[in-house]
Amino acid sequence: MTSDAKTLISEPLIDDNPITYQILALCSALAVTTAMWPSLLMSLAVTGVLAFGGAVISAIRQQIPDNVRIVVQMTIVASLVIVVDQILKAYAYDTSRVLSVFVSLIVTNCIVLGRIEAFAMKNGVTASFLDGLGNGLGYSLALLSIAAIREVLGSGTFFGLTVLPLVRDGGWYYPNGLMILPPGVFLIVGLMIWAIRTWRVEQVEAPEFRIRHVHRSEAGA
Repeated sequence: MTSDAKTLISEPLIDDNPITYQILALCSALAVTTAMWPSLLMSLAVTGVLAFGGAVISAIRQQIPDNVRIVVQMTIVASLVIVVDQILKAYAYDTSRVLSVFVSLIVTNCIVLGRIEAFAMKNGVTASFLDGLGNGLGYSLALLSIAAIREVLGSGTFFGLTVLPLVRDGGWYYPNGLMILPPGVFLIVGLMIWAIRTWRVEQVEAPEFRIRHVHRSEAGA
């Protein structure tokens, strides 16, 4: 694998992560991360649509009229989402019911449309596939990290298996109700962003303005 290919896959994992760096797709992070199984299937769905959608769009980009490119992009993405939705219903019906409308909303996922417009429309098929794969893996890493924290602390389970025995079942752990509520997501994401930017200080944006301290001599003048 060339260095460019490795960069396309590895950079979105931490340095350009769609959720923790670009602050995108928080709706799905909010909606499906109360448990690991829905989060895992959502991650696979988004990764598949990103990778194959980018490759298909890249393959036909020279034939897409500029004034209808968004319509064509959404049509292709919607077709892939339908395929993903049918596969989920066939092999993971109960979880697909939990995901419900959120699978369909992949069509309007800003990560998917953003990578297709910004990268696939300007690069080759292989690079576009790898870019979609990398961004999908970065999305998955963040989503599954959030889900792991929420499920363990909020329900005492991991992939449905008990890891912290609950008091109501004769154990010792009182579940943290905040973790299964929407504010818990923002708390976790905020702490993740703080931790990553403490580790990778180059991700910290320059302040939009600076407070200028006026010297007494300047104030008197």
